[in-house]
Amino acid sequence: MTTHRPQMFALLKEMVCINSGSHNKIGVDAVGRVIADALTGCGLAVTVIEEKAFGNHLVVRTPCPSTDTRGVLLAGHMDTVFPADTDFTDYREDDTRAYGPGVIDMKGGLVVGIFALKALSAVGLLHHIPLVFVLNSDEEIGSKRSQALIRREADNCACAFVLEAGGLDGEVVTARKGNLSARLTVKGRAGHAAFAGTDKASAILEMAHQTLAIEALNDPDRGFSANVGTVTGGIGPNTVAEHAEARLDFRFRRPEDGDELENRLFRISTDTRVAGTTATLDIISGRPPMPAGDTNQRLYTRVEKIAGRLGIALRPECRPGVSDANTIAQAGIPVLDGMGPVGGRDHSPDEYMLKSSLPQRTLLLACVLADVAGQP
Repeated sequence: MTTHRPQMFALLKEMVCINSGSHNKIGVDAVGRVIADALTGCGLAVTVIEEKAFGNHLVVRTPCPSTDTRGVLLAGHMDTVFPADTDFTDYREDDTRAYGPGVIDMKGGLVVGIFALKALSAVGLLHHIPLVFVLNSDEEIGSKRSQALIRREADNCACAFVLEAGGLDGEVVTARKGNLSARLTVKGRAGHAAFAGTDKASAILEMAHQTLAIEALNDPDRGFSANVGTVTGGIGPNTVAEHAEARLDFRFRRPEDGDELENRLFRISTDTRVAGTTATLDIISGRPPMPAGDTNQRLYTRVEKIAGRLGIALRPECRPGVSDANTIAQAGIPVLDGMGPVGGRDHSPDEYMLKSSLPQRTLLLACVLADVAGQP
């Protein structure tokens, strides 16, 4: 991979310098075209799944003849959390790191997938590996438009690899928590603050009670996390607030824990403390947990052995964040995440990638794909 290192970093820079925030369809589609061009000459079939409101998805397939053998799924996303009007737009490098929006989350991972396929094509193996690479446009906002596509492809595969960033100590993700995202809306009764008594129906006061009850759901021993992330409400300091809204985030280890959390949330929202107020809970999105099972462990052990032969140190990790690996896991196939390059501070203006990890993880992925497909 060292031979192609300049091309890898040139492609990374080109993609990072295109803003592809989840709501920037023009930018996401531009990244998709760059990827399709980069794969030209590999004999791959590239299908564009058109979307109107969001970026188009790409589905890339190898030319392997149809067999009874189930294939391999690669997954990566082209969108980032940085909106079109962000000030964080530049790509730069120093001796050890590359910096830029999405450099590890996850345009670096896309480069890993692209050049692993190019390497396998160069040695004539792509015709023998049944593989599909799904590149979606909406992962950072819950993969609502691509979730069914990903699950459909996972149902036809034997195993999967997701190209989110690897950990700084060589972690590969063997399990992930599930999540729920919700909106809580409180309605009260407006009035002049100067004439309000102790019985005022303030939506903000009720939201304060709701916030305390929701935050009390945090239970580290059980793996529950609850967070009231944003709160808005009212129209001015001299008016009793008629309306308040909060956005909520929850993480959990097991599917049944998610059901329990949801039930407890609905009970909290119906148990209002301030007379004259009502609260409504809406579940916005969610992903089920990606459990650490025996099949994931066996796949990880296989990858770890290959990495050992390459002199690459790996460690398994249960990661609290969610990704499209959570969706893939529901198909009942083994899936490893964090197969992309190593870095940190993603979702911030300090996002960086360790440059040495880009060719290293590309080599690892190429060898792993050849191995799981039974190729030397």
